[in-house]
Amino acid sequence: MATVVRMPQLGESVVEGTILRWLKRPGDTIVKNEPLLIISTDKIDTEVPAPADGVLLEIMAEEGATVSAGSAIATIGAPEERLQQPGDEGAPAKPKQHPQPADVGRSSPVRARAEERPTGRSFISPVVARMSAEHGIDLSKVTGTGLGGRITKKDLEAYLVGVRREVAEGEEGAAERVEAPTALGEDDVLQPLTAMRRAIAQHMVLSKRTSPHVTTICEVDMTNVVRHREANKRTYTRDGAALTYTAYFIAAAVAGLRAVPEANSRFTDAGIVLHRRIHIGVAVALPDGLLVPVIRNADELSLAGIARTLNDLVNRTRSGLLRPDEVQGGTFTITNHGTGGSLLATPIINQPQSGILGVGAIVKRPVVRSAGPSLLPSADDVIAIRPMCYLSFTFDHRVMDGAQGDRFLTVVKQTLENWEV
Repeated sequence: MATVVRMPQLGESVVEGTILRWLKRPGDTIVKNEPLLIISTDKIDTEVPAPADGVLLEIMAEEGATVSAGSAIATIGAPEERLQQPGDEGAPAKPKQHPQPADVGRSSPVRARAEERPTGRSFISPVVARMSAEHGIDLSKVTGTGLGGRITKKDLEAYLVGVRREVAEGEEGAAERVEAPTALGEDDVLQPLTAMRRAIAQHMVLSKRTSPHVTTICEVDMTNVVRHREANKRTYTRDGAALTYTAYFIAAAVAGLRAVPEANSRFTDAGIVLHRRIHIGVAVALPDGLLVPVIRNADELSLAGIARTLNDLVNRTRSGLLRPDEVQGGTFTITNHGTGGSLLATPIINQPQSGILGVGAIVKRPVVRSAGPSLLPSADDVIAIRPMCYLSFTFDHRVMDGAQGDRFLTVVKQTLENWEV
């Protein structure tokens, strides 16, 4: 009996996926668990393994199609089953005697239950419902690009960008204007946007238009952290947790979020939603963009637990093995731009969060150490060479004021400088 291949559920809140590329064609021999196709959800591209051995009999969803989870997209079976497919040579012309392959899936309880669910524009996901409620959006005015005209998160983000553009420009019908094609010179080359690059661009523009960004900066003496890492990195590596400096910054951010709960929140028109759990996203650079995998319940992990979880997420992100739900649900974000040599940056908030911590490169610098609190020069002053680092905290001014932002960054600074060696 033929096996029906269905669009997998790629996360608790992921209800559809886009087929980027089929790795096999009808008639190709299939081995169970070998990559069959590549699908995309937002910024994640994921390989889908074949559920059974056999031959790829039929592809029901073409490349570029957006398909809801659970929908049939292909069939795999024995080579002789191809003779039973409609349209084969010698097959009788009476349709009643030869049901379409889709009838197999239609008769199953799973397909029956799927048909009872709301589809198209009648289906509103929890994410879309929450966003529309927060921003007071009339969904009847939003054009849906999902399966059957379903409204997706991207559709709402695009709609919000268009509305804000109209308000900023003060012109009617601005959202309906079509941008003129880009004029290219003889030596210019147009590089099409990848799905990841387009998603990043939309998300960053939306963030800058949504939140009034404010950045506060401090300088941190990393001496104790460096000493602790030098003394323990071999032990951690032996136990399967490569100890990076990012793990220390995550642990320090947890302390800051506990001290200033507003930094672990999101803004809504009804009020500020404080998150009881601390789920920290860490930006990971990729050749064609970046992803932000999330360390869930970071406040419940030790330094070793943070390091081990971070290693796993980063490795799978760079190997393309990250699951779509592992980049969702973050309540705070850290970007360690210092790994590329950058000293200072003003990162953009990862919506709908209220803050993001930027970490600069750790470098040796001469610093003045004084015995007393006076800022006047003193014979007790000494110049020492210390590993120093700039931290920048960008926060949503609707949620926090400068005092709260500085308080958060101060706790992070003190946690790092007073790390027990």
